This record gives sequence, C-alpha cells and structure tokens, in this order.
Amino acid sequence: MSQRVRIGMIGGGQGAFIGAVHRIALRMDDAFDLVAGCFGRDPENTRVTGAQLGIDPSRCYDSWEQMISDEAKLPEDQRIEAVSIVTPNHVHHGPAKAAMEAGFHVICDKPLCISQEQADDLATTVSSTGRVFALTHNYCASPMAREARERVARGDLGTIRKVFVEYLQGWLSEKLEETGQKQADWRTDPERSGPVGSLGDIGTHAYQLLEFVTGMKVTSIYAKLHTFVEGRALDDDDMVLLEMENGATGTLCSSQVCFGRENGLRLRVFGTKGALEWNQEQPNDLQVTGEDGSVTTIRSATGAAGDAAASLTRTPAGHPEGYLEAFGNIYSAFARAIRGEEQPVDCAYPTVEDGVRGVRFIGSALLSNKENRWVDIPG
Repeated sequence: MSQRVRIGMIGGGQGAFIGAVHRIALRMDDAFDLVAGCFGRDPENTRVTGAQLGIDPSRCYDSWEQMISDEAKLPEDQRIEAVSIVTPNHVHHGPAKAAMEAGFHVICDKPLCISQEQADDLATTVSSTGRVFALTHNYCASPMAREARERVARGDLGTIRKVFVEYLQGWLSEKLEETGQKQADWRTDPERSGPVGSLGDIGTHAYQLLEFVTGMKVTSIYAKLHTFVEGRALDDDDMVLLEMENGATGTLCSSQVCFGRENGLRLRVFGTKGALEWNQEQPNDLQVTGEDGSVTTIRSATGAAGDAAASLTRTPAGHPEGYLEAFGNIYSAFARAIRGEEQPVDCAYPTVEDGVRGVRFIGSALLSNKENRWVDIPG
C-alpha cells in the first residue's frame, strides 16, 4: 500500500463486539491509520476508548455529526479520508450519507440500513458523490468462498439446479436481552435493529453469499418468519423458499435459536455436472463433487486452489483461514479502491448494490410472511 488511509470510526466503543473486529481488520495490512472517532453515544465512552487506542483527544468527538463536520474543516493532508461505521443498524444511513456528502469514503457494517427508502438514498448518494462504499459481508472474502465462485463461473458444475444456504446460531435460544447483554439487547429491539432480527443479522449474510457464489440473483421467495422465544419483539428463526433467475430453486434458513450451534453458515450448490459445499466453521475446506461422482476436498493455500483464492490467502497450508482474515481482505480492497489501485480479483468487496439487494430481500420476506404468498424481489 503506497500510503496509509486516514480513517475515523463511528461506534465500536466500550462493550461493543464488532468494533474491535473492524479495528483488527483495518490494521491487518498496515493500510489504515485510525486517527479519529466517535465511539458511542456517551462522550465518556468515546474518551476512554480513544485513550486506549492512542487517538488524539481533540479528535475524539461527542457525536458523529461533530466528527464529520470538524474533520471536513481540517487541512486536506490531515483530515480523515474514510469513515468506518460499526453502529447498530439504525445508525448506518445518517452517518454514511453525511460522510459521503462531506467527501469521505465509507465502509459500513451490514445490513446496509433499516428501510428501502434509506437503501435507495444511499445508493443515490454513492453515485452522486463518487465515493467508495464497502459493506462488510466478510464471508464472501474467504479464499474458499472465492474458489467456489470461480468454479461456478467457469462452468464446473454445469447448469445450477438446487441451492441451499443456512446460518444457524443458538445464542438467543433464551431471552438473553433481559440480562442486559448489549449485543442481544439492540439486536432484539425494533428501534435499533430495524423490522427484522435474525433475518437482518445473519440471514442477509447467507443471502449475499448465495448470490455471490452462484453469480445469480434470487428472483422470488416464500418466507416464514418465526419468533420462538416468548415476548421477543423480532424474528429469531426464518425459513425461506427461493427461486433463482435461471429457474434453480432452493432454501435459505437463518436461526438464532438452534441450541448449541455457533456460527453455522453453510452453502451447498448442485448443478448438472457437479456440486460444491462450503462451511465457514471449516473455512479451509471446499467439498467438490465431480461429474463422475468423486468427492474432493480442495484446501486453501495448496496447489489445488486457483489463483483467485490464492490472492486472498494469508496463512500457510494447514493454518486456519477465517473470520478475521476475511474482514482484513475487505478492508485491504477498500483501501486499494480509495487509492485507485488494481484489485487482485473481481468483486473485491461488497458494494452498496449488495446492501440494497439485502434490504430488498428483507422487505420481500416481510411481505411474503405477512401475506402468506410468493413475492418477487425487485431488481
């Protein structure tokens, strides 16, 4: 990287989970300098977090509005160039729009926002400002997810017929939000999470990975959203029948009440000539079924994997290559895009269009669940 990108962070202060993940990722390739932040709604939280991170106290701001406004007034060679947004879902749209309009690039946690109106507005803002916008659907930046995409694209599986994707967790099997656990508290609150719970939190990951690997859009869905934990305001379990643009059919399941499950994101794709399966809890392995019925395990960091997967591989063969490394791949691609440098692969990072697709998926699922019918996904 020719020069570090100066970046500020919104959210991710004391008690947050995902902020620390983003900070590890942005440091992974020495491509960023975290020089400013508003790390929470409480100014004291921001001051404490900023002190721990070694950030100049004068650039630890009481509000995200102040951060964007004051940073924009600094000399061009001192102000931040990009903003990382790691807040709950309801605080994605406002900071992202304001940051881009102030001239800053944006990398944002998923889902993009909490309504279709907000999603369309952000897409328009990206187009009108010309800023780089990245969305951290990190799983698609795993080497073996990339390997799967490449194999589908070159026709190894023939015509895709069936697709199955699931993301199973168990951490919300009980009403954890009543204990004061911060991550459960906001994710089950419609004011902060938006109109869905599990579907937005992990279902959008599954949806994005499915479209990324197959290279096809989901065109129609029939969704049933469930709330198993009594008194919970949002869905904690979802089942979706789906149809792809080529006529392939399949299912998407996202659940946070599968007792004992941790982060069981699994994708299976079946074609006329072969099949593949990837489980992110064993991220180094891609199971490939050939036309003769043989089943082969393709391992990352080996000669069996292609150039695209190799370009994202960070660890020697036999070492786990997973969650944090994939985040790092997205941040590195974001930095290269800001600097106008060549990317090692196509679709190097999820964009605002991926985010808009995810919000449309949520809206279509809500309508399908409400009216008990198949619903087309716009676009």
